[in-house]
Order: sequence, then C-alpha cells, then structure tokens
Amino acid sequence: MTGLALPRWAGTLAFKAAVFITVMCCALAALLGVLVHVSVTDRTVGQARQLALARLHTATAQYEAGDSLLHGASLGPEELPAPLRRLAAAGDRGTMVGKRHGRPTMWAAGPADGGRVLAVAVDYSQGADTIAGLDRAIVWSSALAIGATLLVGAFAVTRVTRRLHGTAQVARRISSGDLDARVDDPRTKDVTRPQDEVAAVAAALDTMASSLQGRLLTEQRFTADVAHELRTPLTGLHAAAELLPPGRPTELVRDRVAALRTLTEDLLEISRLDTRREKLELGTEQLGAVAERVVRASGTDTEVRVVRDEWVETDRRRLERVLGNLVANAHRHGRGPVVVTVDGPVVTVRDHGDGYPAYLVEHGPQRFRTEGGATGHGLGLTIALGQAEVLGARLEFANAAGGGALAGLTLPRRPGPGPDGAAWEAPHPNPS
Repeated sequence: MTGLALPRWAGTLAFKAAVFITVMCCALAALLGVLVHVSVTDRTVGQARQLALARLHTATAQYEAGDSLLHGASLGPEELPAPLRRLAAAGDRGTMVGKRHGRPTMWAAGPADGGRVLAVAVDYSQGADTIAGLDRAIVWSSALAIGATLLVGAFAVTRVTRRLHGTAQVARRISSGDLDARVDDPRTKDVTRPQDEVAAVAAALDTMASSLQGRLLTEQRFTADVAHELRTPLTGLHAAAELLPPGRPTELVRDRVAALRTLTEDLLEISRLDTRREKLELGTEQLGAVAERVVRASGTDTEVRVVRDEWVETDRRRLERVLGNLVANAHRHGRGPVVVTVDGPVVTVRDHGDGYPAYLVEHGPQRFRTEGGATGHGLGLTIALGQAEVLGARLEFANAAGGGALAGLTLPRRPGPGPDGAAWEAPHPNPS
C-alpha cells in the first residue's frame, strides 16, 4: 500500500516554514487564551460566589430571627440545581452557577430548620457576558496575531528562499558549463554586515566556481599547448616516414604517425570547443544530401534512409563532422548493418552491435574512456557532442530495443524560407 502523494509545493521550504509558524502561533495563542480565560473566569466566579454566600448568611440570620427574607432568597425554589439541593439537604453550604428565569444565576444554598433548604439567587448575567466577550476577544486577537505573524514570517522566509533559489540557479548554470556564473551576494562583499548561512553558501559556491574555472582553464591551456607542440615534430615524422623504403615496418610507422596526427588534431578541436568561442557559418542545407555526402566520404557500407527530407539552417562543416564521427564510431565499435535515417530535423545513426556502455548512455561520452575491449581514445563522440552543442542541436545516445547503439541528432528549427522560397514546415514528432 502506497502513501498519499503530496503536491510538489508541499516540499518547499516556504511551505514548511509557513506550516511551522502557523502551528506554533496557534499553539501559543491557544495557551495564552486558556490562561487568560481561566484567570478571568476564576476571578469573576469567585466574586459572584462570595456575594452569594454573603447574602445566604444574611438570609439565614433573617430566617432564624423570623424576619422576612430579602429579595432573591427563598425556601426550596424549583429552579435550584439538583446537586446543590442535595448538598444543602445534607447539611452543607455551597454555590453553583445555574439558570433562573432563563438568565445565568449564581446560586448559594444551605440547610434551614425542619430539613428545608434555604437558597439565594444572585444575577450572574454580567459575569457571563464578560467571560463570553473575553472569549470572543481572545479568538479575534489570536486570529489577527496569527495572520500578522504569517505575513511577517512569509516575507522573511520568502527573502531567504529567493536567495536560495538564486544560488541554485547559479549552481545549475555552472553544471551546464557556464563557468562565469556567480551568485555575487552583496552580503559577502560587505564585511561589516552580518553573514548569514545563505551568504556563506553563496560565497562557498562562488569560490568553488572560481577554483573550478581556474583548474579547467589550466587543463585546457595544457591540452592546447601539448597539441600545438606535437604538431611540429609529427609533421617532420610524417615527412620522414614518406621517405622510408616500402615494407611492413614502413607501413607500421606510417600508420602510427597517422594515428598520432589524428589524435593531435582531435585534441586541438576539443580545446577549441572547451573555450566555447566557436562561431557558426550558417547556410541552408538539405539533410538528406548532407547524410549521403558524409556516407560517401566515409567510404563505408552505410545505408541512408530518408523518411522525410528537411531543409535546415546550419553550419555544414560542423554538421558533417558530427555525422561523420557517429558513422565512424558505429563501424569501429558496432556491427553492421549501419543505417543513417533522416526524418525531418532528426538524424539517427544506428548499428547492430552490442550497444553503448551503460556509463555513456547515462552520463554521455567521456574523453579517453572506452570499455569492452574497444580501441580508440573516446574522443570521437566527445567531439560530436561538442560540435552539436555549438550547432544548438541535441545529441542523445541510447540502446535500441532490438539491439545495437542508437545516436539521435535533433537540429534546431530556425524560422525562415527555404532556398526555393517556400516556407519550412514545422517538424513532426519522431516516435522513435
């Protein structure tokens, strides 16, 4: 049996603070109201009881002297409460609040000669009205106090939660790659102002972001410097390898030199992508033609399926780089047949191998990481993902239901006419 699902807003700090403030205000108001009610009631009832007992004493003296009884005194009145009547009949005196002619009355009764009961009635309407008015005042003042406290508490809590939300948004921007994002809480810049916990969290986040940015920039510069330094000797090695006599050793040397040159160029490309300063050279391209051109350039046995062709405004060189890396990865790490499908603005590349590793599907490609005995440096998909981000496209990795790896590239739609002057159609959702 599952518990009742609470709405999302019920888990927010503002809601929890409002509930806590409300409960505490209600408890405090109830406690104070009970104390005031009990104190005033005891005093009012005590005064009425003393007055009733004093009149009973006077009435008893008059009755024993044979004088006429004062107003409000009588023998065994019918409206005398039964518990008080029994108490007086037993020979004791007592008081009790009851009714007389429908009005609140303080009764005092005691024994009289002949086993009769002498009772005195004192009007208690004013005391009852005082207590009722006090109770209403307590209720209204408690409601007003709770409302005012809630407003003040909500204002104070909202200020805190607004700052927390701002800090969380900056943290999300940093996690998405915006290393220049900072909270810049003014409380952290003025040392004379008291520093609360939210300011401490903001300062810690800004410090962490600055440190992380510095380390990443250092790594990026190191990668770029190493790649640049390797280009010169590799160029010399390539030229020297071309001068070697034909043979198997020469082929091995040339193959390794080519692999080193490819790795160096990939590192340079990644360093440029890391700087996030790449500029697009936009043009209108037909996705089906781009996919076929990429497959021809790869020299692989890859099938191109055009379900619904599309004209898009994109950077052709970067788009070809993304699709070329996806096709090369499918042939290198998967098994045929490899199929490139164009369906509107969505291009998918699927192989029929063992599929992507679990870490890649969950977290995306990671440079210099491969699993399952695969060869390579893990840079091809990393570059494809980086170039897709520059294009503003979404590149997703998954494992197909029937087996094999599935990479889906969804290009953004930019409004405007196609090369033939006709308006572009809005993309249809791709169920795959």
